[in-house]
Amino acid sequence: MEDYSWFKSYDPGVPHTLEPYPQKTLLDLVTETATEKPKHPMIIFMGKYLSYAEIEAYTNTWAAALASMGFKKGDRIAIMLPNCPQFIIAQFGAWKLGGIVAGINPLYTENELVHTLNECGAEIVVTLTPFYKALKAIQPRTKVKKVIVTSVKDYLKPMLKIAFTLLKEKKEGHYLDKVAEGDFWFVDLMKKYSGAKRPDVKVSPNDPAWILFSGGTTGVPKSAVGNHMAGIYTGLQIVTWWSAHFKPWNDILLCPLPLFHAFGNVGVLSVAIVGHSPICLIANPRDRNYLVDSIEKVKPAFMQAVPTLYNSIMEHPKVKAGKANFKSMKVAMSGAAPLMAETKRRFESLTGCRMAEGYGLTESMIACCVSPGNGKFKEGSIGCPLPDVIVRIANMETGEGSLKPGETGELVMKAPQLMLGYWNRPEETKEMLRDGWLYTGDIGHMDEDGYIFITSRKKDLIKPGGFQVWPREVEEVISAHPAVSEVSVAGIPDPKQTEAVKAWVVLREGSQATAEEIQEFCRNKLTAYKIPKYVEFRKELPKTLIGKVLRRVLQEEEQNKPK
Repeated sequence: MEDYSWFKSYDPGVPHTLEPYPQKTLLDLVTETATEKPKHPMIIFMGKYLSYAEIEAYTNTWAAALASMGFKKGDRIAIMLPNCPQFIIAQFGAWKLGGIVAGINPLYTENELVHTLNECGAEIVVTLTPFYKALKAIQPRTKVKKVIVTSVKDYLKPMLKIAFTLLKEKKEGHYLDKVAEGDFWFVDLMKKYSGAKRPDVKVSPNDPAWILFSGGTTGVPKSAVGNHMAGIYTGLQIVTWWSAHFKPWNDILLCPLPLFHAFGNVGVLSVAIVGHSPICLIANPRDRNYLVDSIEKVKPAFMQAVPTLYNSIMEHPKVKAGKANFKSMKVAMSGAAPLMAETKRRFESLTGCRMAEGYGLTESMIACCVSPGNGKFKEGSIGCPLPDVIVRIANMETGEGSLKPGETGELVMKAPQLMLGYWNRPEETKEMLRDGWLYTGDIGHMDEDGYIFITSRKKDLIKPGGFQVWPREVEEVISAHPAVSEVSVAGIPDPKQTEAVKAWVVLREGSQATAEEIQEFCRNKLTAYKIPKYVEFRKELPKTLIGKVLRRVLQEEEQNKPK
């Protein structure tokens, strides 16, 4: 392999390539682990531990139940659940029949639900009781024929299940007395087909496994298709990258990221299975008390989340007071949105763990670039390409060539786990994938050590008076202000400049600041045209469920304000 510049920044012992990869699927690894160590925990959920052997048996049962409904290889099933064991059981059971799994955000609006369900063409949907009525309301506008309903209590410990039934089920909207004719209860199917023989379907590593939706922050969600090998590639790359910190079999992974998103499903679940590591599922990461309590009780070594979640953890009174016990934490990876230097500094000082930034897309099946585990930290950098990932900075207009270190262009990548394409969207696929290269739409540069810096997306570039302003640069400066908890920067129409820089700011609990103070804070660190002309304070920023700030929504709100 050619000696790319980033190889010199790899930690000692991290190979440049992992070829040849085992020609297996995650299904194979679960079966192998269940055979080798049947009692080894695979899932931790609300204090309950489920072993590899139990999940292997449950997924066989689920496959038999699906087969009884006529589900076969190539069919799509939509899983519309928060993080819970049922998600993994439904996914792996469908895979055993050669099915393709589409993760659906249960909090989507009606129109978004109709679009995503029609996009993947799923005829079977697994959902949670609180979302059943909303799903039934839009079902006539989709191809959905059967809905299978589960409750969050189905896999709770006995005493917790009783407490949930008595104290929370009705109060929090989880109670459902019956389902419509033709629909099923998840637990009833699992009881009926327990021990039943499932069809023996040959599942190839190259068969499609996932339909994961991308683009929801910038427009209509598009369905990226990944094959089974994508989970093997990504899992091995990340486990290898953190080999000096990560102990397979022993270390627990915390997953507060939703499994319906590529980051949680490919970026965390695959890593857990490749590393034979228990995965602790967090159903509601917005419950800050439960999240902090889970870290202390479960004692994870490895955590992957988005910057907003790390900020939320740091605002917890127990964490702020230095009384939270996070000693088990070795690595905290951040992705899906830019990690501000101030967030990294504060989190490491409060927890003592190593915090790293990662970068990937749904279309790349997550893995791409990560900060070296023991290497130099470069502020603002997303790190270096992982083994077998190739990145070049291309001309922003033509998409061609490979620019010199420090020159700004579009980040283009090649990796073995790239998506197969968008489901039934050949034109969009041709635009995104060209000659084996994925055109990310992200703008940045690479330095002489192979570290990559993302400054913005093509569409996010702000041009006040003809100048170019990258939102992240401004956000980095403002986030360092001691009163600022979160910030998002975007361009808005302006009669004098055509486009002006605006900052939407969320202050830390108990802190105060004025727009003028924020602007003055920027004055010594940014040239005049980069300083926000407008500053708006908000209690919170609009986000996707995974935690990405929706710049588009902020800009739309601005445009819809009465003139």
